[in-house]
Amino acid sequence: MNTTLAMQIEQLNREFSLQLPNEIVEAFGQSIEDLKNKKIEENSIQIGEEIPEFSMLNTRGEIINSMEISKNRKMILAFYRGSWCPYCNLELKFLQDNLSRIKDKNTVLIAISPQNIDHSLNMTEKNSLEFEVLTDTDNHFAEKLGIVFQLQDFVLPYYQSLGIDLSNYNKNTNHKLPVPAVFVVDENKVVTYKFLDVNYMNRVDVEELISAL
Repeated sequence: MNTTLAMQIEQLNREFSLQLPNEIVEAFGQSIEDLKNKKIEENSIQIGEEIPEFSMLNTRGEIINSMEISKNRKMILAFYRGSWCPYCNLELKFLQDNLSRIKDKNTVLIAISPQNIDHSLNMTEKNSLEFEVLTDTDNHFAEKLGIVFQLQDFVLPYYQSLGIDLSNYNKNTNHKLPVPAVFVVDENKVVTYKFLDVNYMNRVDVEELISAL
């Protein structure tokens, strides 16, 4: 993990450990441990496999198609849980900070989450993001990649107590989210790099990611 991003996450963890009640911290930890047993990383799309074609709406309500994006270019697909997730915001801002280096590698960066366009637009403007942010309605595309999980019933009240209403963000009631994941896809739509961790506090090493382009 890049030192700067790692330091930001470490600071965030320290703040949460001071601010959040122990029962919430323990419930989130239990949720992560439960997800580890589901072996999502092993069962999701692997390096060397071809990514399915996708069409999704961006923050301007335009349909973005992977066939158009990937013509003679590589893609980074960064899946995040939503703008309510502070770890996701840190990662996306850090990717924005490195966007010129990514573009220099003939690569287009795309962020994807199940949240609706209004929330994505608000996040894009707030963080001055200059890359496409797409809405994967009901996690249809993420499901094809095998990176979706059901948020456990026991942890939902803690999300709600923190003001996180997933039904408002995602416009559904299924409480499904993508595991934070980053893929590099080459010009032939083949996955050449993969980062996936069910522990949402662990994030991609941006230096490693750029080296993989």
